[in-house]
Amino acid sequence: MGIHLDWAGVLTGQPAQWLMSGFLTTIWVTVTGVILATAMTVFLLALRLAGGRVGRAVVAGWVSLFRNTPLLVQLLFWYFAAWNVLPLAFRQYVNDDHAFSILPGDVWWFTPEFLSSAWALGLFTAAFLVEEIQAGLHAVPRGQIEAAKSQGFSDLALFRWVLLPQGLENAWQPVVGQYLNLMKLSSLATGIGFAELTYQTRQIESFNAHALEAFTVGSVLYLALGLVMSLLFNLPRGWRAMARKEAHRDR
Repeated sequence: MGIHLDWAGVLTGQPAQWLMSGFLTTIWVTVTGVILATAMTVFLLALRLAGGRVGRAVVAGWVSLFRNTPLLVQLLFWYFAAWNVLPLAFRQYVNDDHAFSILPGDVWWFTPEFLSSAWALGLFTAAFLVEEIQAGLHAVPRGQIEAAKSQGFSDLALFRWVLLPQGLENAWQPVVGQYLNLMKLSSLATGIGFAELTYQTRQIESFNAHALEAFTVGSVLYLALGLVMSLLFNLPRGWRAMARKEAHRDR
């Protein structure tokens, strides 16, 4: 028996609106999670490098906790446990309607589901990013560090002008991989009722039983978003490589 695919049941009407809403929501929670993960990584890296033995122990405990527990469990914890211990006035304020809580594409970000999802994704990803960047820093040749010290570089200048640029260059592809992983892991937020892309594709399945078509379109949208993210994150490296080639030709 042949398989009959009815794409109109997914790409038109209410299902199409659900897919677009879920796709835009996935984009926005990914952007928010990336920003939060980056900020948290900077803080953890500074604590590890400048916080002495206590700082290193705190970061090691943080990394161990978040890397060794499932993200879905963390999402459930932030949404069902941590959220409920916040002050009642704050929770009521979040649940009220606010004009500023609507992002382009009619995505509501000031909601318990969005905030819990972005928070969990950011903290989870930061635990991986700090290790990736630390590995990149360790890959900087020892001779360059000694040469910078012999030139009178302070510890801060050494980190700013020698370690950090080369460490990021060494770790950039793993870092981009973690950002892409954050986008894909946002699908787990369907477990707390967050209406991202996976949630909406499942809703179409329940609505008209077009499961194959819905999940096919959803997969294509995830793939397209991943390719665009990869391109955007790697553009600066491409520009730097072109600049180096131009400088080499000029010499």
